[in-house]
Amino acid sequence: MKMPLGEEKNGACDRSIYVNNPHLDSMTDDILYHFNLGTSTHDLPAMFGDVKFVCVGGSPWRMKSFTEYIAKELKLSEPNADYPNICAGTDRYAMYKVGPVLSVSHGMGIPSISIMLHELIKLLYHARCTDVTVVRIGTSGGIGLKPGTVVVTKQSVDSMFQPRLEQIILGKPVVRSTELDGELAEELLQCGKDLAEFETVVGNTMCTLDFYEGQARLDGAFCSYSEEDKQSYLAEAYAAGVRNIEMESSVFAAMCKLSNLRAAVVCVALLDRLKGDQLTSSHDVLNNYQQRPQVLVGHYIKKKLNASKKS
Repeated sequence: MKMPLGEEKNGACDRSIYVNNPHLDSMTDDILYHFNLGTSTHDLPAMFGDVKFVCVGGSPWRMKSFTEYIAKELKLSEPNADYPNICAGTDRYAMYKVGPVLSVSHGMGIPSISIMLHELIKLLYHARCTDVTVVRIGTSGGIGLKPGTVVVTKQSVDSMFQPRLEQIILGKPVVRSTELDGELAEELLQCGKDLAEFETVVGNTMCTLDFYEGQARLDGAFCSYSEEDKQSYLAEAYAAGVRNIEMESSVFAAMCKLSNLRAAVVCVALLDRLKGDQLTSSHDVLNNYQQRPQVLVGHYIKKKLNASKKS
């Protein structure tokens, strides 16, 4: 049973948020355990009902940094303003809010972001949010790209270059689409052109199950393949349209699609994997690279909010 957010049991509206779980109907309280939030302990509509943009990323520090950045861009910040972690009662994830923008950390890998997304989607649903855009901002390894290039994901593909997420549920494989919003990707690409501060491209993103062997690295604790094997595999990936590699985009795309959330993935390439596996750039250079997805998405949010004010 699909339940739209706007009216929790019946009816639907454009860009309403869906959960697909009939068991939620019979629950008197929904505890969002990893956020330390709940429907009976917190007034979720009052806390989050105005959210229109959600930005998620691996690092709690990065998400607080993004909150401080977007507050200044939207002119919502005050001198010495501090943004408390809404999830301070747990050490699993961090969450910050300023105006209509929610920032949430998700940790590393599919299992961690999947847990976060289940509770985030339910939070937005219980808060009766509508017309929400969700963007994952992060880092990645590029393929055939200059370090510092920002990749807006066209579609997330698995390690065999297929646009799918396979998950085992009750002992059986379930395959879900990893299609992302093409119009949103093009809007973000245009924002990159507007800024003209760094190269921005659209390409496929390969989502892997680990950082080392799954990404054809030669520097892990174990490696059963040669440099030639690695180069051949990455060349195949490039030919399939893959321009970067990370570990969260497939489940992010699949869950946002199931929930009727407009979604995008924006990651900077910290290095070109065709030329090496380890990060050798200085801390200052890497820090500059990591800020680029924030700048791009911040520009997009500012542009959309300015447009809505004029309409």
